[in-house]
Amino acid sequence: MERSDKKSKKTGDSQKDNKHKHKSKSSKKGHHGTDERKVGEISANSSDGNSKKRKSKDSCETDVLPTGDSKKETAVKKENAKKEREKKDRSGKDTKTSDEKKRKNKPEGKEESKKKKKDGDDGKTKKGGKKEGEDSTWKWWEEGNSNNGNKWTTLEHKGPLFPPEYEPLPNNVSFFYNGNPVKLTLPAEEVATFYAKMLDHEYTTKSSFQENFFTDWREEMSVEEREQIKKLSKCHTIIANLEEYGFCELDGHREKIGNFRVEPPGLFRGRGEHPKMGKLKKRIQPEEITINCSKGSNIPVAPKGHRWRKVQHDNTVTWLASWVENVQGNFKYVMLNPSSKLKGEKDWQKYEVARKLKLKVETIRRLYREDWKNREMKTRQRGVALYFIDKLALRAGNEKEESETADTVGCCSLRVEHITLHQEKGGQEFMVEFDFLGKDSIRYYNEVPVEGRVFKNLKLFMENKEPEDDLFDRINTTYLNKHLNQSMPGLTAKVFRTFNASTTLQEQLNKLTTADMSLEEKLLSYNRANRAVAILCNHQRAAPKTFEKSMQNLQDKIAQKQQQLDVARKELKDAKKEHKRGGTERTRKLVEKKEAVVKRLEEQLKKLQLQMTDREENKVIALGTSKLNYLDPRISVAWCRKFNVPIEKIYNKTQRDKFAWAIDMTEEDFQF
Repeated sequence: MERSDKKSKKTGDSQKDNKHKHKSKSSKKGHHGTDERKVGEISANSSDGNSKKRKSKDSCETDVLPTGDSKKETAVKKENAKKEREKKDRSGKDTKTSDEKKRKNKPEGKEESKKKKKDGDDGKTKKGGKKEGEDSTWKWWEEGNSNNGNKWTTLEHKGPLFPPEYEPLPNNVSFFYNGNPVKLTLPAEEVATFYAKMLDHEYTTKSSFQENFFTDWREEMSVEEREQIKKLSKCHTIIANLEEYGFCELDGHREKIGNFRVEPPGLFRGRGEHPKMGKLKKRIQPEEITINCSKGSNIPVAPKGHRWRKVQHDNTVTWLASWVENVQGNFKYVMLNPSSKLKGEKDWQKYEVARKLKLKVETIRRLYREDWKNREMKTRQRGVALYFIDKLALRAGNEKEESETADTVGCCSLRVEHITLHQEKGGQEFMVEFDFLGKDSIRYYNEVPVEGRVFKNLKLFMENKEPEDDLFDRINTTYLNKHLNQSMPGLTAKVFRTFNASTTLQEQLNKLTTADMSLEEKLLSYNRANRAVAILCNHQRAAPKTFEKSMQNLQDKIAQKQQQLDVARKELKDAKKEHKRGGTERTRKLVEKKEAVVKRLEEQLKKLQLQMTDREENKVIALGTSKLNYLDPRISVAWCRKFNVPIEKIYNKTQRDKFAWAIDMTEEDFQF
């Protein structure tokens, strides 16, 4: 029986060895041809290689036996020790046995605890007596603190998971150098695709990025490729997929398409505390997609074996394809890029309507104030709702489908439970406390004083209602927008949001910026003006995970710069004293040099302090949403031109493409 057990163990070990050899061969095909097995062996055997190998062998022979039979263990150990002594005598070396080394390097009790494994176990038992898979915490602190320099006694894992091997580009994708097609080797081709995927990114316009890429790319090339490919400017990648799917022909002009890729299946995340987070987003099939194109054009071909749901020719809409996603039942669209004519025209018209509201807004405000006293409840509710949309930049709040479970609301869909009235709070009268989930499940919380008539009307609207009842139960968004359109063509509740955001930016920039400011001070003023808009529109965000670390790094830089400035000021003081005692040309130049150093360090310190202030103030405020969607870009362009601020400091390349119309037409005297 004992012989049979040993035989089965050896067979198992042999199979493991064969499997390991097979793995070691495949590992040579990893990234850059690295043989991970050899690296591991070199690391493990770097010190006293022969004794380490003997130790590994002895350990293996001990561990293959059932741990419950202590007599067998002792016999094997004695036999191993005897062999070690015989080898030591033959070699004449003073070498300690493997077991002696183990006992020396382990804290007391470690070897003893190892012997306590039970028959039938797989040998994998967590410290503290718990088997793998049991829900328990390793209370390592109860085992005492070992200060022998070893970090662990045993360590076993599967190693890192490697990304899949690079798949060569299909035949319809070509690389061109100096106008001629070139078939690249796989390492060079893979790196070329990295650059091709970033062609639309601002990074690829920077010389340092281009130089660093080309240097490293050439290292991946073959000798023949390096001889042929010598200038990045002569390299051109034409990726058929991007060329075919990333552009369209619009009125005879080639225009970029924005999101031409159908979103892959996955898990829904949502924003904020969305109630449907984690639900499955199913794969979209061609049979679910509607194509929109002009009559007589080349209709897109559906993937092989599939057909489109529908093909239509509607030139009153701007989308190219649409489908319905399964999680919320919302329509998704393939649209043109923000830099396209259709998008630019739509933005321009939106801001022009908002500017026209500036001429009408006082009349509209007077009318909705009169509505507060109207005998009809519907009219009163309309007047109060418009007041909130105007004063607080609340979204109108669209009606929802019954299937939508996200409890998000806007002005017209507010419920009684979403507001609390305070006759007096914080020393102010007629306070209204708002607390609800807005768009994307972002919480809106605000305490604002309102006019007395509004406060009385809110009390009236809430009478004899349950918390879940609608506050504005007589009106909806459609009714509100229809009324606004009668006051001014094209006016909707959303236009108020754009108008108030742009007006706030213009007023804040005029108030906060002066010509004598440094560039950093001007940028801080711009961000503060933008921040006022973001607060108005409730554009919040969670503090970045790296915020504390980045702030600490900035504080360290400030402290270091302050020390340098203190030293420089002391040196300047000493130089002035020396010059005062006996002024010479040398001492005069020394004073000027030290003054220049102090001035430079003061400017650098101020710049760092401004950066720190800016980051702290923007910790939980998202500036991008308002800048791209609610602020007339002509305000920012005119401000840049008036105060000599590079437009690149306000808008990145993608944003400059989006607002190319505003950059081209706007002079410094533009006022919203």
